[in-house]
Amino acid sequence: MSVEQSTVRKGWTAAGLAVALFGIPAVTLAYRLLIGETANTGQLLLREGAIFAMLGLLLLIIRRGERLPFSSIGLHASGFGRSLLWGLLAFLLLGLATALALGLLHVFGLHYGGGHAAFVPPLWATCLVVLRAGIVEEVCYRGYAIERLQALTGSRWIAGLVSLIAFASFHYRQGIAGILVALILGAVLTGFYLWRRNLAANMTGHFLIDFVPNVVLPAIGG
Repeated sequence: MSVEQSTVRKGWTAAGLAVALFGIPAVTLAYRLLIGETANTGQLLLREGAIFAMLGLLLLIIRRGERLPFSSIGLHASGFGRSLLWGLLAFLLLGLATALALGLLHVFGLHYGGGHAAFVPPLWATCLVVLRAGIVEEVCYRGYAIERLQALTGSRWIAGLVSLIAFASFHYRQGIAGILVALILGAVLTGFYLWRRNLAANMTGHFLIDFVPNVVLPAIGG
């Protein structure tokens, strides 16, 4: 690769990192400024669609700008069944981390969840939200951010720490409790990705840890 090609690729990587680390917060901030708090399903779908569009931009940067395969962010075409099994392990580890996080919140007297939003989306829309979270957040904060930051810094620990801090910070609207929970669960997801380098497994675990309490349990409870 020539020096010019390397410079261009690094420029695309810098753009990709900006999208990966700050894209979701930027979209949600713009949404709140333009729309305010979500009041109906249509507005919710608009927000989720904008975040998926941001993901499309990042994937376009990978393929057209960096000219790299999706395997460069831990997405592999083969081994789907094995990825699913690893994802179930990630889900179990995240469940233990959730119990730890809730225990710490209790010790520190912090409250998490049970917000006062007037709009409660239907379960199918909630399912879309947790699916988006499992896919987009893992692509951005694990697959892309970790791989590219490690390539730029030469350190997997710096890459993991920077991506984890960014991930936890964008939960700031949920207060200290939300940041703490995101930090603990994000640490598990970060460690799991550094261990397996299997983004599909991370997506599976992330989706399930959101899907069970937000969709399955409410459905069972009527």
